[in-house]
Amino acid sequence: MGSMRIAIAGASGLIGSALGTSLRADGHEVVRLVRRTARAADEVEWDPKREYVNTAGLAGSDAVVNLAGAGVGDHRWTAAYKKELRDSRVLGTATLAEAVASLDVPPRVLLCGSALGFYGDTGDRVTDESAPPGEGFLAALCVEWEEAARPAEEAGIRTAFARTGLVVAREGGAWGKLFPLFRAGLGGRLGNGHQYWSFIALHDQVAALRHILDTESLSGPVNLTAPEPVTNREVTAAMGRALHRPTPFAVPAPVLRVVLGEFAGDVLMSQRVVPSRLLESGFTFAFPGVDGAIGAASS
Repeated sequence: MGSMRIAIAGASGLIGSALGTSLRADGHEVVRLVRRTARAADEVEWDPKREYVNTAGLAGSDAVVNLAGAGVGDHRWTAAYKKELRDSRVLGTATLAEAVASLDVPPRVLLCGSALGFYGDTGDRVTDESAPPGEGFLAALCVEWEEAARPAEEAGIRTAFARTGLVVAREGGAWGKLFPLFRAGLGGRLGNGHQYWSFIALHDQVAALRHILDTESLSGPVNLTAPEPVTNREVTAAMGRALHRPTPFAVPAPVLRVVLGEFAGDVLMSQRVVPSRLLESGFTFAFPGVDGAIGAASS
C-alpha cells in the first residue's frame, strides 16, 4: 500500500505514540489530534468534551484512528472518574465519527479503540468476537463506546473496533505498573492467581492495528490479544523468570479491593479471550507467548 495520511487521536499515549512512530518510519504521514491550539503542521485541534474537532484538518485522511481515553487503572473509580472514563471515550468517538461522516471525501477506515472489558468475566471459557457483552461497568462502557461510532458506519465508512487486552510494555499501561514491583522483588500473584489474563506485546498491538488499517475485510470488533491467554499465576512466574526475582508474595483479594477499589474486580476478573478474527485474516504474532512478550518489553 502506498503512503497514507493517518490522523491519530490519543497520539501521545503508550499505543498511539508507538503506532505513530511505526507509521512514520514506513513513510506514512501522521497527523496528531491535540486538545489545545494546533502549533505544528502535523497537529489538528479537537476537544472531545465539547464535541469539537477541526474537520478541515481531517480532510484528506486515508484513515482516522481513535485511541483517546482516560486510563482505566490510573485512579480509583469514583463517580467523577467513572464519568471521565466514559466521557473521554464515548464523546471522543462520537465527535470523530460525526466529523468523518461529514467530510466530502471521507477516510477509508475509522479504527476505534475498545477493550476486552466488553466481554466481562469469561471465567475459563475461551471467548472470541462472537460472544455477547458481559456484565459490569467496563462492559457497559465498551458497548456505549463502540455504539458511538455509528454515524461513521451509517456513512458507509469501514469501522473497526480494536478490543485490546493487557498491553505488555515496560512503561505505561497496567503492565507498566507491574515491572517496578517485580524488579523490587515485590511481585506476586493477585487473588488466587487462577484468573486468565489476555495480554498482547506492544509490538504486536501496533502491528495488529496496522493490519486492521490495511485489511479491507476487517470491520466491526477485532480482538487484539495474543492467542495464548495465561493465568495470573503463570504471568507471575514468567515475570519472575524474566527479571530474575523470586515471586513469593500473594496479594489477597480483600487487600486488592482496599487498595484499588472497584477496579480490583477487573484485576481479579478472568478473561480467556482469543483473537479469532486477526488469525483468520492472516495476522501473525511475533510474541504469541507470555515469556516472549515480557522479554520484548524488558529488553
